[in-house]
This record gives sequence, C-alpha cells and structure tokens, in this order.
Amino acid sequence: MSLTQEQKKHFKSIGHHLKPVVTVAEQGLKENLMAELDRALNDHELIKIQLRIAEREDRQAILTELCQQSSAILVQSIGKMALIYRKNPKANPKLSNLQRT
Repeated sequence: MSLTQEQKKHFKSIGHHLKPVVTVAEQGLKENLMAELDRALNDHELIKIQLRIAEREDRQAILTELCQQSSAILVQSIGKMALIYRKNPKANPKLSNLQRT
C-alpha cells in the first residue's frame, strides 16, 4: 500500500506537532523495541520516531528494515526524525492521531 501526495501532505501536517514515541539507538531493532513500535502503531496509527544513530546510511537502513518488519509506510524522514504510518481498522478514536484531529 502506498500513500497519495494528498495523504502524505495531511499526515505531515499532523506529524509536525507530534512528539517521538519510539527511539531507536545504536542497539538497533531488538525484540522489545519492535513490540513497543507495534503497540504505538496500533494505538496511534501515525507516529514519530527518533533515530539516535550517527551515520545517515545506517539510519536509512534501520528505517527501511523497521518499516518492513512492522508493515508500516514511511511518510517522511528528516534528519534523525521519521514519521511512519500503519492503518488500524479498529483504531481507538481517543488514541489515534488521525481520528483526533
């Protein structure tokens, strides 16, 4: 599944005000990090991730792997921040960043 330019623009405007809910450090994609990421995506659908990794190529590789493992779509990546999205058909309107706006 891919996003249209209009959807990306809308998600970026929502994501601008979000705080990172998951932080990926040098240890990479451990099991507990993937569990937290899955929970965050189920609850919020659209989340901001902070990548505390020095090298740009390493950040991009981790981000690609993270999106593949979590079945999420990369909306935007700027520096050490990334915005990802995964639709939850049974999202809680009180928690979802898309339904609260």
